[in-house]
Amino acid sequence: MRCLVVLLSVLALSQGTGITRIPLHKGKPLRKALKERGLLEDFLQKHQSAVSSKYSSFGEVASEPLTSYLDSQYFGKIYIGTPPQEFTVVFDTGSSDLWVPSVYCKSDACQNHHRFDPSMSSTFQNLGKPLSIQYGTGSMQGFLGYDTVTVSNIVDPQQTVGLSTQEPGDVFTYSEFDGILGLAYPSLASEYSVPVFDNMMNRHLVAQDLFSVYMDRNGQDSMLTLGAIDPSYYTGSLHWVPVTLQKYWQFTLDSVTIDGVVVACDGGCQAILDTGTSILVGPSSDILNIQMAIGATQNRYGEFDIDCGSLSSMPTVVFEINSRMYPLTPSAYTNQDQGFCTSGFQGENNSQQWILGDVFIREYYSVFDRANNCVGLAKAV
Repeated sequence: MRCLVVLLSVLALSQGTGITRIPLHKGKPLRKALKERGLLEDFLQKHQSAVSSKYSSFGEVASEPLTSYLDSQYFGKIYIGTPPQEFTVVFDTGSSDLWVPSVYCKSDACQNHHRFDPSMSSTFQNLGKPLSIQYGTGSMQGFLGYDTVTVSNIVDPQQTVGLSTQEPGDVFTYSEFDGILGLAYPSLASEYSVPVFDNMMNRHLVAQDLFSVYMDRNGQDSMLTLGAIDPSYYTGSLHWVPVTLQKYWQFTLDSVTIDGVVVACDGGCQAILDTGTSILVGPSSDILNIQMAIGATQNRYGEFDIDCGSLSSMPTVVFEINSRMYPLTPSAYTNQDQGFCTSGFQGENNSQQWILGDVFIREYYSVFDRANNCVGLAKAV
């Protein structure tokens, strides 16, 4: 119910901004129609100013464009220190720490990326605490400090920042981004580390204690919005799902079906919504059922190939969440690159929870509501 109140207040704002109503052809996104008529910029300015003015005493709304690399990495810019040093980071709802490479790091991964120099920032304070993070792929070691972090138009002072001194292996060496900014709950953060969004909330820097993510398949229009919901990125209405464990953005997945038949997650299971994972991950046995049902075949590298010519005849995979159906069509769950097609599903032997990554988020605009501990989902434009 509290989630519904947030939604209604945002919709009321969007309806009270004096926006010109434009009849849309069926299937044509509002954003595209506005852009064609040269009205998109005006719409966004009016909508954002309306949200900002209503909540101005409580903080701001910030829109941070995200760049896509091969539809597998989505990242944006942040600035750290005084004067500001620029970095690209993955805004990751599957972790909670902020870190970037430092000038003290000699790993190959650090040499290939921007490195933070504490001596060049007048606002940096060394916390003197070690930091070590192990991700699903890749890891880092370093130490924690405090400094000013700027995301879009929000200036976040006294923010804990991890500075890497080691980034072993090749995972981060070839990444298009410098570091990671975690947007999960504080219980997932390292000791002494305060997540960026928590610091923003505690200092009343954001208009509402929520953020939302839109991922465009071609990466041209992807956006992270801090402090607001942007109705121009979705069609229909948002549906709210309660968070079951305040660590990851975790909730109950009711089932996964194909043609009305349960193929995975029979009887319900737990899932997380993760902007930092490019694919859709589940227990190996469940994922194998899906791979067989969609006609994917395993290659010698362990990936599952799909015949690009058979997309039109492949089935839709439906995720049921909080009694709502969220279908993924073959074009949504298939990765296409230079004439080769692979499955966007991947099994993990020890996985007890599903990870709904970018494959899912590209189809469904996602709102992460910390005030009410729920996730909002709507069909993306």
